[in-house]
Order: sequence, then C-alpha cells, then structure tokens
Amino acid sequence: MSKRNVAILSATLVAVAGLGLAAATFKRSDDNILRVANQKGQVRAMMLASGVLKGAPYTVEWSEFPAAQPLLEAVGGGAADLGLAADAPFIFAYQSGSPVKAIAVQAPANQASEALAILVKNGSQIRSAQQLVGKSIATTRGSIGHHLLLQALERVHIPADKVRVTFLPPGDAKAAFDSGSIDAWATWTPYTNVAIKEGARTVVDAKDYGLPLYIDIAHADSIAPKRALLADFLQREAKAVAWARAHPDQFAQVLARETGLPLDIARASFDRNNRVSRPIDAKVIAHEQDITARFRDAGLIEGKRDVVQAFDPSFGQVRWNNKFH
Repeated sequence: MSKRNVAILSATLVAVAGLGLAAATFKRSDDNILRVANQKGQVRAMMLASGVLKGAPYTVEWSEFPAAQPLLEAVGGGAADLGLAADAPFIFAYQSGSPVKAIAVQAPANQASEALAILVKNGSQIRSAQQLVGKSIATTRGSIGHHLLLQALERVHIPADKVRVTFLPPGDAKAAFDSGSIDAWATWTPYTNVAIKEGARTVVDAKDYGLPLYIDIAHADSIAPKRALLADFLQREAKAVAWARAHPDQFAQVLARETGLPLDIARASFDRNNRVSRPIDAKVIAHEQDITARFRDAGLIEGKRDVVQAFDPSFGQVRWNNKFH
C-alpha cells in the first residue's frame, strides 16, 4: 500500500454532507442537524453507497476519524451526537467517565478470520501468544486490538505487564511495524488486510476468541433533544447494512473510493467486517461487563461505573419493529 493511501486511511478528516430538508415532524429542539462521527471506511461509506440518506428530513454533518479512540473523544466531548465504535473502546471510554450511551448494537455476521488479529512479520520467530512475553506490541489504547491482546495473554495465563505495549494510532503503528521497530501489531481490518497482503502473518486471530460487537454510541445529552433524528438514522443505518450484505461488490467500490484502499483490499475488508443488527439484551451487557473486568484487571481502568447504565435500550423497539420509510 502506498504512503499516500496510508495517509488517506489514517488522517483525521472532516467532511460535511447536507442531506435533505427539515420536516415538520422534527421538533425545533432537534435543530434538524445530526452530527455523526465516522471511523473512515465504515458507516458513512455504507450509507452513501446504499443511498439510504436520500430524502432524510434533517442534515447529517459527518466528521471522520482514523480509529475509535478519537471518535469517542469527539462524541464524549459533545462535538458529535453519534458514532459507531467497537465494544472495547466504547466501554473503555465509558469507564473512563465519558458521558456516552450505547443505543444500538451490531454483531458479526460470521466468524471471519483475520478481521482482528495480532500480526508479526513473516520471518518472525513468534508463533504463539506465549512467545509474546518480553516483546514489543503496538496497538491503540483501549481498542479492540488492545482487548484482543489482553484476551490472548489471559488465555495462556500471562500477566499483561509481561509484554511491552506501545500505544500508537493505526498509521503510526503500521510505520513502526513496517520498519521492524516493534515485534507485533494488534490491529483490525482494513489494516490487517493490508499487512497480510504485504507479507505479515497472524499469531492470534480474534475468530478464536469471539469477534467484537459494534455499537452506535450517542452523547448522553443528545438523546432527549435529538431522539427523533437518532431513531430515524438508526433505521437508515440498519437498511444500509442490509444493502451492503446484498451488494458487497458495489459497496467495495465505494469503500475503495472513500478510503483510497485497493479494490481487493476493500472487498476483503468488507468480507471480514460484515455485520448484522441485534437488540440490546442481557448477553450484550454481560459481554461489556467481561471487557470491563479485563481492562480493570490489567490496571487500565477502575471500572466502577455500572455497565447496565451504559446502555439505553429504548431505541431497540424503533429499530427492530418499525418499517423503514
């Protein structure tokens, strides 16, 4: 992958898209603007490709981020009303005091390999999680890659402090991995796809641990005044996810244009990151409680906030039972 494409993929960009006119059904307090934080190559690309936002009775303002951590900082800081991120960074932000709420959940459609993995160079001596002891591993703090590393160490009874973790954003982590200044990289698609195509090898694959959930996350103070907008957006997002599953090649073309990824990498990225909507239930909450415990046991958070209070299930009825118009 060229340096230019890595820069395109990793940079924090801001794009504003005006989509539709305000409608009388939305109250003035909603402001008819929904500010959506997007991890590059995810929700925005899918919704643009499917055309589901055409005719939306409000304006969507998009902000683009290279990873979940800065996206969650934007939502938690009130710069965005809504954003999609994985389970681990969501609960990490929540337990760190961020005023965020989970309002909808998506689960992997299949246990695709190499969607999330710990990678090494092909010539590395590292062949298992046990051999990560004393090695330098790059990931993003509180990310799904970070959580996978903790899961892998836990399974083989190795304390988290027995490895040297370097916290880097994805673009910097790739540069460090390519240069050989780190021994391993815990990362996710499309970075896994790119690295494997360039000769990296998987040491730990998340399909053996359970792939992460993805969560629509709202700023707590946006829920009441923008409930109608959020509910409508979730319905359109669900339709976009269904469209992408039915038209993977068309979506891959849009994804390639949006991210600068080669078409084959974009297609593989979708195959390894295909998701379906699911309701918030006791299993989802228990899943987040387990992640909280794992981060807490590693000394990364105090984990004192009630995980149940991190979820607002009131949007579930709208998302699952109402027809899309």
